[in-house]
Amino acid sequence: MTVPPHARGYDGFPGRVGRTAGESEPWWPDVPAPRRGAPNIVVVLADDLGYSDIGPFGAEVPTPTLDRLAARGYRFSNYHTTPVCSPARAALMTGVNPHRAGFASVANSDPGFPGLTLELGDDVVTLPEALREAGYATYMVGKWHLTRDAQMNDAGRRRSWPVQRGFDRYYGTLEGLNSFFAPNRLIRDNSPVDLTDYPDDYYLTDDLTDEAIGMIRSLRASDDRPFFLYFAHHAMHGPLGAPAATLARHRGRYDAGWDHLRESRFARQIASGLFPDGTRLPPRNPEPGLDVPAWSDLPAEQRSLLARYMEVYAAMVENVDQNLGRLLAAIDAYGELDNTIVVFTSDNGGTAEGGPAGTRSYFSQFVHVAGLPGTWERDTPLDPDLIGGPRAMVHYPRGWGMASNTPFRLYKGNTFAGGVRVPFVLSWPAGLPRGADDTGLRTQYQYVTDLYPTLLDLAGVERPAARQGVPVLDLDGAAFTSVARSADAPSTHPEQYAEWGGQRGHYRDGWKLLTLHEPGTPYDDGEWQLFDVTADPTEIHDVSAAHPELTRDLAAAWEHAAWHNTVFPLTDASGRLNVRRPAESALSRPLTLYPGTPTLERYRSSKLIALRDVDIEIHADLTSGEGVLVSHGDQGGGYVLYVEDGRLRLDWNAYGTLHELDAGPVPAARTLLLRLKALPEFRWHVSLEADGTERAALPDVAMLVGMAPWTGISIARDAGGPVSWPLHTRHRTFPFTGTLHHVRYVPGPPAPYAQGRVHEATRAATEIYE
Repeated sequence: MTVPPHARGYDGFPGRVGRTAGESEPWWPDVPAPRRGAPNIVVVLADDLGYSDIGPFGAEVPTPTLDRLAARGYRFSNYHTTPVCSPARAALMTGVNPHRAGFASVANSDPGFPGLTLELGDDVVTLPEALREAGYATYMVGKWHLTRDAQMNDAGRRRSWPVQRGFDRYYGTLEGLNSFFAPNRLIRDNSPVDLTDYPDDYYLTDDLTDEAIGMIRSLRASDDRPFFLYFAHHAMHGPLGAPAATLARHRGRYDAGWDHLRESRFARQIASGLFPDGTRLPPRNPEPGLDVPAWSDLPAEQRSLLARYMEVYAAMVENVDQNLGRLLAAIDAYGELDNTIVVFTSDNGGTAEGGPAGTRSYFSQFVHVAGLPGTWERDTPLDPDLIGGPRAMVHYPRGWGMASNTPFRLYKGNTFAGGVRVPFVLSWPAGLPRGADDTGLRTQYQYVTDLYPTLLDLAGVERPAARQGVPVLDLDGAAFTSVARSADAPSTHPEQYAEWGGQRGHYRDGWKLLTLHEPGTPYDDGEWQLFDVTADPTEIHDVSAAHPELTRDLAAAWEHAAWHNTVFPLTDASGRLNVRRPAESALSRPLTLYPGTPTLERYRSSKLIALRDVDIEIHADLTSGEGVLVSHGDQGGGYVLYVEDGRLRLDWNAYGTLHELDAGPVPAARTLLLRLKALPEFRWHVSLEADGTERAALPDVAMLVGMAPWTGISIARDAGGPVSWPLHTRHRTFPFTGTLHHVRYVPGPPAPYAQGRVHEATRAATEIYE
């Protein structure tokens, strides 16, 4: 029977349709399937891990899992990445240079230029999208950081969230950093996990590994197709923290200091062949604001404190290796480890963000707000025994970041090797077996964009030419499969530009042009430095004066590459790359929260209080019941208002310093007012009122600015990381048992010193609602 012309829904059906099933022939579309024997792929990306921080690259930290991977696979000693995290992740995920992918910087701004869209566009196809189209199962755990912070809330567009960009399943956080003991806003697939309280033994890296193993086991219970797992660690990004048992094993290991650590790591690097004899270890970083003193010049008491920070960092590295061992053991249980490509690397080098002396109050140090007074306190004098645990938000001093990047100069954020040259281990015994005479060392220059085409090549997968009907950008990376197979093969990536925050660089065939740009100053070709990194891999000798023509040639090449890759505009003193889109003004309108509202996302919450006056109205029947009325923040800073034992109390956490205020007996008033009044120099007057009467006050306290409070607003409980450790010890989340009607935030005008930090259009739009 022929389908009549007026029938609908049968067009293009290759089978045959009659009036009855017996007269019809079925047809099924082909399901994408990987080639026979296609490997699993596991990419492990550490965060802020320096070149020398794992055993195969010179570390003293026990990393037996990585040692075994390197022994069976390959160490790429000349692998480069971007200076900071989001650009590196965008380049890895797309094979496209970071500025072209829209990530000239981290996903925590929105200045309105093509290289700073800070969301993955429709014209780039991600690695999981390409692999999923070829039939792979695609999973991710950990740090995403490829979504603008203004789109991380529950009403945000999810077009640049992991599941929308190719992952079948996701578990982790969209943020660029997190607490390891009480992470802010875990996401499962497309929804926040409403985890009210964390177990006492919770640790984020362990949790992520459990989830990754669960994803693999779930797949294998139903299917034998290969999988791609992207494990993006939050470790080693601050605030640092480690499991107590692991931390205990590192006590006293770093008492000899960072100078000794650099020298011992460098000796192991030379002995293992990472660098040729004659390579020199540079002096300690001397640059102003990046400089490191001699360890022996520090007072003994200070050395004792500073060593604690490195103990925490080393324990975190060991924990990452332990969890990688658990993950690979789970794969091995299925007999699939030999046919699994495993890559381990870092997004950028070790950091200087802990400042010269480290910090026990991470969010007052890592604040990123211009104009803070010189009196701003960047460390809270907590008991040193708390360093590394859940009650202190810590980061190491930059001397340990320098040691992390041994043997290179400078840090994350710089285009010098300390910021962009990181460890890289590749293992695939079934597909890239090591020959008997092969040391496994690869010294060719390769770049982060190369990993994408390399993995597709090894898996036998073609990159799609379009995504949802949109032609995709051409690749900037080049597969280095030939380099993996032969130590004698030439680099597949002979030239590459670099830029972040005005720091510039250009590599070509063993020559490297670099700047150490002073923020806010004019861009001058006189700031270029030239290094012959074949003879001088640690970038000690500036030879620009001896090679003026080559310097000019590479400077011109950088300029051409910058226009070709959407690098401009560069940051300058105008501040125009620090603005936000006007639509964000809606996040500062008054907001009413009702019981049952999930914890408000961190950035959304911050827009209600940041750099301004704010009234927080609590409407409740306080004559019965007790518990938390409203909480905002965690051990890194915040506030919690609660009723306990018939008394009204306010605990204010000032970056680790806790103020416990007793506001007296529970008032008969049904409305309370917690008022934050902006004072000069980024400070608040905090008062708690009932029926217009002040019941408690903090006359002068540092504003919670930047990324503090880290945990968002909760009502009727203190969910997530606790603001007040004593209250947490007594009652955990302490849900309110009385009647809470609602909590209303009424933002007032920005403080005078905030005016220059708010885009004019944004401020005008904001004033409509204030």
